[in-house]
Amino acid sequence: MRKLALVAILALAGTMTLAACSNNNADKQQSQQAVQKVSKPTNPNDTEAWQKYLSQVLGQHLQGMTASRPYPYLIPAGSSSAAKAGRQRQLNNVTGVVLRGVTPGNLLAFAGPSSTKTADLVIKAFKQVSPGAMKGVIVLFIGDQADKQRVGAVVKPTGAEYRFVQM
Repeated sequence: MRKLALVAILALAGTMTLAACSNNNADKQQSQQAVQKVSKPTNPNDTEAWQKYLSQVLGQHLQGMTASRPYPYLIPAGSSSAAKAGRQRQLNNVTGVVLRGVTPGNLLAFAGPSSTKTADLVIKAFKQVSPGAMKGVIVLFIGDQADKQRVGAVVKPTGAEYRFVQM
C-alpha cells in the first residue's frame, strides 16, 4: 500500500512539473508576441494606433522613474475644431499640472501625430514654470529632430531631466 501511495505521489509531482513547463512555454510565447514592435502610425486621426505606439515607445524609456506610473499626453493633430479643442484641453491640463508642481520621480511624456503641434503645446505649458521647480522629474518628448532643441530649451531650465526620442 505504501508503494502505491509513493507511486501516486511521484506521478502527481511529474504531472505538475510537466504542467509548469507547459506554462513557461506559453509565457515565453506571450512575451515574444508582446515584444512585437508597433510602427509609427501613418493616419494622424487613428487615436488607438497612436496610443499603442506611444505606449510602446514610453515603455522603452522608463528608466529612472520611481513613481507608480508615467503620465503620457497624446496631443491631437489636425486643424479641425475638435482637434483644436483637444489641444486646448491638453494645454490647460498640462499647464495646471506643471504649475502646481510635479513630484520628483514622475515621468511626463508628450507625443502626437504632429511633432510641431506637440512641441508648441509643451513650450506654452512650460514657459511659466519657475527655474528648478521640476528637479527630479523626467520629461520625455517623442517627436521630430527639428523640434528637439525648441522643447529642450524650455524644459531644461525647470530642472527636469529632458529626454528626446525620434519618431
